[in-house]
Amino acid sequence: MKIAIIGAGSSYTPELLDGVFERLQTIPVQEIMLMDPSQERLAINAEFARRMAARRSAAVAIRSTQRVEDAVKDAAFVITQIRVGHMAARIADEKLGLRHNLIGQETTGIGGFACALRTIPRILEIAHHMERWAPNGFLINFTNPAGIITEAVLRHSTIRTVGLCNIPIGMIMEIVRWFGGDVADVALVESLVMGAARLAPRQRHYQRGVSQILGACRAGMG
Repeated sequence: MKIAIIGAGSSYTPELLDGVFERLQTIPVQEIMLMDPSQERLAINAEFARRMAARRSAAVAIRSTQRVEDAVKDAAFVITQIRVGHMAARIADEKLGLRHNLIGQETTGIGGFACALRTIPRILEIAHHMERWAPNGFLINFTNPAGIITEAVLRHSTIRTVGLCNIPIGMIMEIVRWFGGDVADVALVESLVMGAARLAPRQRHYQRGVSQILGACRAGMG
């Protein structure tokens, strides 16, 4: 199995790879292809990835490229974690709302929408490369604003995709901290999503099939 990571120069890449290496018994990866337009950042993370693989005695080939076509070719999974315009663009997005007394950041509000307008064309380029070079591949999108970016791929390409965010698991871990129990016992239901990606307050959650919100409200009122 081949996994491609687009935007592999990101500082999140080692954490992502650590999760993959930890699960090699259930994720039979033979090759990980790292792609990033920055040769310097790509070289650093590629070498780090090789050391991580060696430390775990993982028989996984770590390769790198600056060409999207080479990265996605024959990949079973393509993971996208890009920021078009880099941090300078993020700063501009977040200051855009502030100039007009509007709340928001890179995933919500006017700044989130500006980020989406820059990012959607680049994500669709990746999806269209996959249509040619990895038509059976699955695109896993971490790129913000995750919701609208994933929607664009679903609407404008033939590639199977799913958008991921760390907010739900963060909510679940907080629930476990306050209510006890195990992460595996918690299910979020009917989360209300507002904006381009984030602002997702939980309406109900269940632990072992039992709703906890009403009890928490009663305890709070008591």
